[in-house]
Amino acid sequence: MIRALVLAAALTLATAGTVTPQTRQAATEVDLQLVLAVDISYSMDPEEQRLQREGYLQAMVSPDVMDAIRRGLIGKIAVSYVEWAGAHEQQVVIGWRIIDGPESAQAFVDELRAKPYRRAFRTSISGAINASVSLLESSGLRSQRRVIDISGDGSNNNGMLVEPARDAALAKGIVINGLPIMLFRPNNRYADVANLDAYYQDCVVGGPGSFVIPIKTPEEFVPATRRKLILEVAGIVPLWPMPDMPMVVPAQSERTDCLIGERIWRERWERN
Repeated sequence: MIRALVLAAALTLATAGTVTPQTRQAATEVDLQLVLAVDISYSMDPEEQRLQREGYLQAMVSPDVMDAIRRGLIGKIAVSYVEWAGAHEQQVVIGWRIIDGPESAQAFVDELRAKPYRRAFRTSISGAINASVSLLESSGLRSQRRVIDISGDGSNNNGMLVEPARDAALAKGIVINGLPIMLFRPNNRYADVANLDAYYQDCVVGGPGSFVIPIKTPEEFVPATRRKLILEVAGIVPLWPMPDMPMVVPAQSERTDCLIGERIWRERWERN
């Protein structure tokens, strides 16, 4: 199913006539510029951090992702890996790397695997979006598509409000996708949003073909991350429903309160 979708997307792009092999600039042009923005706030326990990174390590070198890259018009993508927490806590762990086959993918994985884990306070999705936009704007690369992928386990509670940050990114033609992490952890004092997938859908993601893939069990990290990369690399608009990729359906009939994280933190501050 996935390989068929990748091929269909590649054929659609090939016939669109917007980019041809004759217009390529091999040194600077790629099919996709992708920022992987991962949450390292203290709400992410060490095991979640390990699972989150392992998802990217395994997905990046998977045959399906390699196949999707190879079928692109140019056959290469650019990837950067950013860790984020509070409003002033974003770190580019791996700058722009060109992935054009198994060797470059493995080099990216080896580089990331060697990086130490770290944690920081608060959760600023808006800060992650703004930092990712700056990274894309200064990449020196050219691509038809620019994507920010946000993975995290909580709502925005620090820095700029999330909706203006998202809207500013969308206005630049950047797509934002989401991997909300929704593992059940009893008595977690950091938990704030029960329906984090709905929050991501309503408040974080946006742009043509944007999507949310929730992660609800440890076993879902690797397959969910792999599906996400395949969809992003191939430029596929997800077809719902798909048997192996659940659609996000908000549990409540009303739109999610995009200020819920800020409200909860203010209430906690007032109580203390």
